[in-house]
Amino acid sequence: MFEDLSSKIESAVQTLKGQSRITDVNIAETVREIRRALLDADVNLDVAREFTNNIKEKVMGSGVLTSVNPGQQFTKIVYDEMVQILGETRSDIAVANTPPTVILIAGLQGSGKTTFSGKLARYLKTENNRNPILAAADVYRPAAINQLKTLADDIGVPVYSIEQKDPVRVAREAVSMAKSLALDTVIIDTAGRMHVDEQMMNEVAEIKKAVNPHEILFVVDAMTGQDAVNTAKAFNETIDFDGVVLTKMDGDTRGGAALSIRSVVEKPIKFMSTGEKLDALSPFYPDRLAQRILGMGDVVSLVEKAQKEFDEQQAEKLQKKIKSDKFDLNDFYEQIQKIKKMGNVADLVGMIPGADKALQDADFDEDSFKPIEAIISSMTPEEREDPSLLNGSRRRRISKGSGTTVREINELMKQFDQMKKMMKTMSKMNKAGRAMQGLKNLPFGR
Repeated sequence: MFEDLSSKIESAVQTLKGQSRITDVNIAETVREIRRALLDADVNLDVAREFTNNIKEKVMGSGVLTSVNPGQQFTKIVYDEMVQILGETRSDIAVANTPPTVILIAGLQGSGKTTFSGKLARYLKTENNRNPILAAADVYRPAAINQLKTLADDIGVPVYSIEQKDPVRVAREAVSMAKSLALDTVIIDTAGRMHVDEQMMNEVAEIKKAVNPHEILFVVDAMTGQDAVNTAKAFNETIDFDGVVLTKMDGDTRGGAALSIRSVVEKPIKFMSTGEKLDALSPFYPDRLAQRILGMGDVVSLVEKAQKEFDEQQAEKLQKKIKSDKFDLNDFYEQIQKIKKMGNVADLVGMIPGADKALQDADFDEDSFKPIEAIISSMTPEEREDPSLLNGSRRRRISKGSGTTVREINELMKQFDQMKKMMKTMSKMNKAGRAMQGLKNLPFGR
């Protein structure tokens, strides 16, 4: 996510930090480099100019040049300004006082509206305990209705559709059905075109007039850069949407759309999508994205993802197994499944401060766990519980059963042993740390 932009901005800031003395001259040069990085990322020219002018003005007027840690203060100013243009705070979607809440999804064809509609339904159902219904108002694109029904089946949500090509009727009747079934949310997936045209705009405007939605979300492909901003302006002028959704954030995203769109249309970014899976949707936090762009990671989001998969009782049980040296391959396999549920592995690595740079050449393919899973699945229950049983003949049998090589099995077992030792050492250090903390609280430890 934003690897190129992030590396260029980080490089510019690091160059400044490396100066023996910070002056108005090298400040100006660093600001120019940041502006160049933003323009390379297809950020709107006016936004890039305002962003860097604000940074320079704040740096020159805040005593940074004479401070003890000028490099750190400069980074803080860049971070604050980036949070400012991204929107400062998280913005939630509206909720109707009297159900159902009607959410209208709009955008160009290929931006990911239908997939997002399914993701949003899942998000509202699992995270907010809402009961949504999807309305298939994209009546022109081949297989659009089938796609929406497939997504809905995966999450157990109903879909309303009709045979006629009448999107306004679909939207209106979906709202009526939601009321009759006591469903509290209607998500309307509308049709798009390859380019903005009058017919599409009129259709979306008619749907808006017919159902009076509580929330209108504009979905934009984050890979389209400056074009996304121009499209957002056109849609906003017609339907006055409430918020933006950035899709395909896991792709070759330069960052132009994310850093420009909020400033240009003055509407908040509310969600970002980071993959094809239905759970690859996150509320948008400006401060967290700014941290990632500046190479600071996003530990808060990482912890939140982990907390959803690891409960306290499981953690205590695992801790006891580690302490008693009973952590086995069943436990290892279980942890892999939990990590996979947390989302795209490459995206998770990007949340760890400094990991993106340290592991920039590493391959984090979604299938990277498959050989490990195949090897462990090809073992007997006894072998998973007691890996010391894995002699040469057993490893050859597992190799044939898993479609891997004996060498891969040997490498896995070596890594497993190293991980066990590391986990046990960390457990002892944690225990020692708690003991030292206890000593500090005693009278002689103060």
